[in-house]
Amino acid sequence: MLEIIPVIDLMNSVAVSGKSGNRSEYTPLKTIYASSANPVEIASSLKLAGAKEMYIADLNFIERDGSHNINEINDVNRILPVIADIGVDNLNTFEFALKYAYKIIVATETLESIDELMKIFEKYPKERIIVSVDVKNNELLAKHMDIDLEGFKEVLHEIDPNEIILLDISSVGTEGGFNKELLQIFSDFKDKIILGGGITPDEIDEISNMGIKKALVGTALHKGEIRINEF
Repeated sequence: MLEIIPVIDLMNSVAVSGKSGNRSEYTPLKTIYASSANPVEIASSLKLAGAKEMYIADLNFIERDGSHNINEINDVNRILPVIADIGVDNLNTFEFALKYAYKIIVATETLESIDELMKIFEKYPKERIIVSVDVKNNELLAKHMDIDLEGFKEVLHEIDPNEIILLDISSVGTEGGFNKELLQIFSDFKDKIILGGGITPDEIDEISNMGIKKALVGTALHKGEIRINEF
């Protein structure tokens, strides 16, 4: 059975929505789960709907723009276990984030080096770490590392994480369908994959039948097109 993990992005203390990672164009989130874009209100409603955990990206922290949504993440974490993306770049940032959320994402987009990834896995239990393979236009998105998808696959085999997010940023918010090519490339890790980016209601059964156990859903969930507990 496929677990649906609700997704929200936070910017300036409110939940926001947008497409394809164009963060400058994001607007307050409209969701069937709350009358406002308040993350605590949304999380409370999602818990009642059956959500087991929740993915939150702190866009201010990721952009390092001088502000953050850490307190909001902490508040939500008291309601639902939070999988938090604050743009971890090294061990120090990871350690900071651990105080506020249940699991911390280490994403290729912001990671400083493979060495820092190794340090995190050497020091902390795998249960608290999720590696996110960020892809844009079918290429690994890694701002600080000179590595491609195949090279990063080798790293994943070495560190053997419990969970791996496959996130096609080009598809985020578009409901254009999940990236089948990307999933094929990482088929070795099928039991560990959390799939994200553009998932549509019609694809839920297909994803589940592939053996994928978890999926990140934002836009379709907040519109009411995909429900947490109907699959």
